[in-house]
Amino acid sequence: MTESVVLPAEQQAPLEGVITGEVVRMYQEVAEHPEGEFHFYHGRQAAELFGYERDWLDRAPPGAVASFAGVGNPHLRSRIQPGETVLDLGSGAGLDGIIAAWQVGPLGRVIGLDLNPTMCRKAEAHAAASGVRIACHEGRMEDIPLPDGSVDVVISNGVINLSFRKRRVIHELFRVLKPGGRVSITDIVSAKQLSQSIVNDPKLWAS
Repeated sequence: MTESVVLPAEQQAPLEGVITGEVVRMYQEVAEHPEGEFHFYHGRQAAELFGYERDWLDRAPPGAVASFAGVGNPHLRSRIQPGETVLDLGSGAGLDGIIAAWQVGPLGRVIGLDLNPTMCRKAEAHAAASGVRIACHEGRMEDIPLPDGSVDVVISNGVINLSFRKRRVIHELFRVLKPGGRVSITDIVSAKQLSQSIVNDPKLWAS
């Protein structure tokens, strides 16, 4: 995960817009054509690699599993309890939200957030097919459309590294968390400062 990108204002806004568009395009492509060739692990192979329980993957709708494009397993440390409210940041096709919904049970609530309204509808449909409900909102993780102190747990899987303004994202996570709330994030971290050529490449951001 790189630091928030610092560029002159006249450069940052156009580049952020291009990168956002490429991120939306890339992950919609995974959701719509999961059988395609991508330069990152995805689908059931990736989920099993990251330690997702096979029972979960067998139980979840095949479309949600095939479209999985995470980088780890936030459920290993989330400690989600029945009745809690969970925010799934970057819900994609819905696999992580569905697993969270099984854990919170009928008295709990799972809220998805995704840039792409098409992905939100997919997540909600996959959840309904698995017998649970996810309320997915179209929106940006830099401006989460939820009230202060409204969430018990935030889960996120390979999403925060896609933001230009990571400090703002973290601020938003803590804003929406209740006192004593928890965050369980899996993501990609770079130990070295990335070159400007990489920072300026939308396709590398989307990968």
